[in-house]
Amino acid sequence: MLFRQLEYFVALARERHFARAAEACHVSQPALSEAIRKLESELKVPLVTRGRTFEGLTPEGERLVLWARRILADRDALEHEVRALQTGLTGELRLGVIPAAAATVALLTDPFCAEHPLVKVRLETGLKSADIVDRLRRFELDAGVVYPDGQDTSGLTVTPLYREQQVLLAGNDVLTGRTEPLEWADVVELPLCLLTPGMRGRQLIDDALAAQGLTANPQLETDSVATLIGQVATGRWATIIPATWLRTMRPPADTRVLRLEHPSIRATVAMVTRAGEPVSVLTRALTESARSTPIDADVDRR
Repeated sequence: MLFRQLEYFVALARERHFARAAEACHVSQPALSEAIRKLESELKVPLVTRGRTFEGLTPEGERLVLWARRILADRDALEHEVRALQTGLTGELRLGVIPAAAATVALLTDPFCAEHPLVKVRLETGLKSADIVDRLRRFELDAGVVYPDGQDTSGLTVTPLYREQQVLLAGNDVLTGRTEPLEWADVVELPLCLLTPGMRGRQLIDDALAAQGLTANPQLETDSVATLIGQVATGRWATIIPATWLRTMRPPADTRVLRLEHPSIRATVAMVTRAGEPVSVLTRALTESARSTPIDADVDRR
């Protein structure tokens, strides 16, 4: 069994198309197909359901692709460890981030990059917490920034980063005659744009409204906090977003920020990594950086 065969197998499971998998691996399609056939012969089980096109993995393939991902992740971790002993920390760190934390993740990545200048960090900032946890378990990410509440974090190490608070952002004309803090009954009467249902930030809002017997009916929904801020900048909308975004990006002109209370909306944002030994040298370094950097104090100060 060769690492190359496992790489081709994992690529096929990800792309679900022989030609795209071959392109991703920079080989010809016949070479990729033959390597996977040899892997099936060595393991003595069929991994791929073949027809005229790729039809999916067999039940055996679905189980064994998890082992293939783990073996390749351990190989990469071993290589990073060896290079760290020789030349310092190098390689690529893949970090998944929920949209709500896209404006504050720099408080984590900036000190890490400053301490380890040879490490390349790849950020994906449009993922749900559940997606990040799932991709961590499939070895497609090295770490994630998530809302840990409500997630199955078994087998993961959870490092709290800061407490987030949601606030109302709206155009001045929209808030004419309204004072702080705003009652939730008044909030639902505003022309709202919110995150899409299913995103944790939206669930926090819906739960707060449900506690008051209220329901939001936004005319516009999106998976981007930046898009919500841009919508409010037109002057005709109101939204509810993490206050941390407004500590990084100034509120648009002619808008106001109001506290929401009774209840207020707060949530913990945390970093998650795979647990178990040995720990990847990259994720170990990121965890050490997160624990030594006073991100919560920085968020409060900003």
